[in-house]
This record gives sequence, structure tokens and C-alpha cells, in this order.
Amino acid sequence: MTQPPLSASPALSPAATFPADFAWGVATAAYQIEGAVNEGGRGQSIWDTFSHQPGTTIHGDNGDIACDHFHRWEQDLDLMGELGIPSYRLSLSWSRLQPTGVGPLNPEGVRFYRDLLAGCAARGITPYVTLYHWDLPQTLQDDGGWPARRTAHRFGEYAGLVAEALGDLAEYWITINEPMCAAFLGHSWGMQAPGIKDDRLAVRAAHHLLLAHGLALAEFRARRPEAKVGITNIIGNLNPASNSEADRKATEYWDAVSNRIFLDPVYRGSYAESTIAAYGQYGLTATGEDASAEDLVQPGDLAIISAPGDFAGINHYTNMLVSADEAAPGGASWTHVLPAPSSFGWSNTPAALKAVLKRVAAEYTSLPLYVTENGATFHDYVDPNGEVRDPERIDYLRGYLSAVGEAIADGVDVRGYFAWSFMDNFEWAEGYDKRFGLVYVDYGTQARIPKWSAYWYRDIIAAQRSVAAVTTGATA
Repeated sequence: MTQPPLSASPALSPAATFPADFAWGVATAAYQIEGAVNEGGRGQSIWDTFSHQPGTTIHGDNGDIACDHFHRWEQDLDLMGELGIPSYRLSLSWSRLQPTGVGPLNPEGVRFYRDLLAGCAARGITPYVTLYHWDLPQTLQDDGGWPARRTAHRFGEYAGLVAEALGDLAEYWITINEPMCAAFLGHSWGMQAPGIKDDRLAVRAAHHLLLAHGLALAEFRARRPEAKVGITNIIGNLNPASNSEADRKATEYWDAVSNRIFLDPVYRGSYAESTIAAYGQYGLTATGEDASAEDLVQPGDLAIISAPGDFAGINHYTNMLVSADEAAPGGASWTHVLPAPSSFGWSNTPAALKAVLKRVAAEYTSLPLYVTENGATFHDYVDPNGEVRDPERIDYLRGYLSAVGEAIADGVDVRGYFAWSFMDNFEWAEGYDKRFGLVYVDYGTQARIPKWSAYWYRDIIAAQRSVAAVTTGATA
């Protein structure tokens, strides 16, 4: 198969710099790739339930088989190694490890993940492990799910068990992936599991997801003090659609309910006034210090949530223009900034990621930052030569990696970048229609075909590590 040489591909910005120990990686999530939903002692998750309900996903797609990674993980790691990927962000299936969300861990699940993590080490791949990427055990959902405070405590217990069972095999741990999506896409918009449309429940879920993060962090501090632990938030870049006061206020509102609701509690120890103005009617208060037993935010919650972590994870995909809109919730609506060439209609505007990184570093935390997800979908296909040519993705990656490197050059402490995703997979409610991968997956045969972007990324990693080695005198 012909591979695009680096010399024939756009180089990164000359202003971009990367440290020698920069984590160049790819990312996946358990439900999106593993399959084997009824094997290895795995229990049912909310995504099993949701995706089997008519009308919830494109064509009724589900993750029953997905990429069959449960059976093919060794060849997937081999391919990752062949492509020179030094870091891999993966997630653990809560329902595979603890089928009902309570009690001891499932030995078969522990064995699978121990083998997987050991397989990473054997190939020189550094794992970054996410504890929760949206696959809540269905039994916990039946008991109230994330709107119920007890679910946060169940997650803390689960995290402690994982720290004991797997903590020796990974240094880097992410507690929760994108609590915004788990809370609001799942409980307000109804477009993801568990498919609820209730703003009050969404706000409760948001607070309890943050509390779950804090409780999990505490468990790792007690059981694996050497571990580096953080949370990953999805952060959009927001700009008013015009210079009008109405659009400016609409942008502040959208920032309060999509970004600040998750950033302020973790890094400032309280909910912002703008967030409380939007959601106080649902029980959200600044600190909870004067709360009664039945209130949402309880005394001590914000201290748990804001306990110091070791890094801040940032997922970024969207650059948005926000407009005042009386017909929209909160009086605000948004559109993607153009150009929006991806098959999702998302923008290709690398400066937005640079702006997000600089904002978080300037306004929220001095912790090291990791771009734990960034990527785009395109209309990928296998051509008659057996190749998957995706110059659009190469252009996208070149721009966003350059933006990261420019942020570093400007003094932002960014330690890693993880392309979403290593391979095409089950894209939640979009089923198998959207392809994010650097590696093409033929779902019928489970063949893996590296796209041109995979080879380009391989060569960029090698080139950047060589530059860093020359600069520092280290070995690439």
C-alpha cells in the first residue's frame, strides 16, 4: 500500500514547539470499540439499553460487536505500535469490571484489563486510563442513575477497587470523561443514554458527576498516591455572533451552562454566579455550606470536588457563534463557525483550540494540560487501490497540532495530545455513520486499514521526537 511521505504533506507551523516528553497519543472508549457485551461476565450498561430502543441511534446501530476489540486487542495494540503511537488513552467498562455497580470486581473483567494494560507496556505504549466514559451499569440507572447522590458514592467505591486491582499498571488516570455530555446530552437533550429530557435531573446529574470525580480522586490518593489523576472536560470556544449586548449576554449564558458549570467547581471550588442564575431553580448553589439534608449541593461537596488533581484534561471539537434567541432555552442558540467541512458539520478552526488552552491556563489552573480528545469525521472510504486517502483529516490535524504547539510556545503547559480516535468505532447515537478514526474499520470483516492520516501522524510524531531529542540531547 502506498503511504504518503511526510515531505509530501503539510508540515506543522514553524512557531509550534513540543517538549521532549510530550505525550503523542490516540484515544478510544470501551463501549465504542469492545463489543462482546455478553461475554466475560460483563453486565448491562445504559448504552446497551439505550441503543436497543427503536429510534435512538442511526439505523438502530448498537455496540454489541463494534470493533470486536475484546477479541482483537492484541492486533490493535500491534498496529498501534507499528504506527509509532507512544501513548494510548483508553477507558474501562464499568459494567465489565463491576457488572451491577456494587460489590467486588468481576475477575474476568480484571483479567482482560490487566492483559490489555500489560500489552501496552510490552509494546512501549504508555496508557492513560479513563474510569468512566458514559457506560453506567444499568442496575445503577434503575436505582436512580446520576441524578441520585448515591451513584456518586458507588463510583467512588468502584474507583477504589480499580485502584487496587489495576493501579500498578498505569500512572495516568482520568476519572470522568465529559461530564457535560453525560449530564446534559443524556438527561436534558435526551440524545444519549439514558435518553431523559428533564433539566432538573440534568443539573443533579452534573453535580453528582463532579462529586464522583472528587470521590474517585480521594480513593486514588489513599490507595495509589503515586498515580497522576485528573478529570476531562469538553470545552467549546464561544464568541458572540455580533457586537450586540444581547448576543454578548447569550454567550455568557452558554458559557455558564456548558463550560463554567464544570470548570469552576473543580478549579475554583464554587459554582459561578452566572451558572447559579441559570440553574439555581434546580438546586444549584455556590458552595452548599448552608444546605439542608435534602438540598442538591451539600456541605463539603465543593471541597471534595476541588481537591487538587495532577493535570487537567481538555476535549475540544467546537468553535461556536452564539446568538440571542428568545425561542431557545435560556434565550441563547449557537451555530458552528465556518468553515465546517467535517461530516458532523463541525468547524476546522485551530485557533479555537489555542484559545481554549490559553483560557484554561490563564483563568482556571496552573496544572499541566492534556488535549485528551480532538478530531474530525470525514466521508472516508476504501478506494480501488485498497487505500483510505483522507487529506482533509491531515489538514485538520496539522492545524490543530500546530495550535497546540503554538500555545506551548506562548507558555501554556500542555503535556500531551490524543487524537480522537485511533480507529473508526460506534459513534454513540450516530452509530457507524461517522468515522473519526486514523484507522479505517470494515465492520463486516473487522479489517483494519490505516488511513493516510495514520501514516502522516506516525511521521509527525517521529519527526517531532527527533527534533526534541536533538534539542535536549535525549534519545527519541
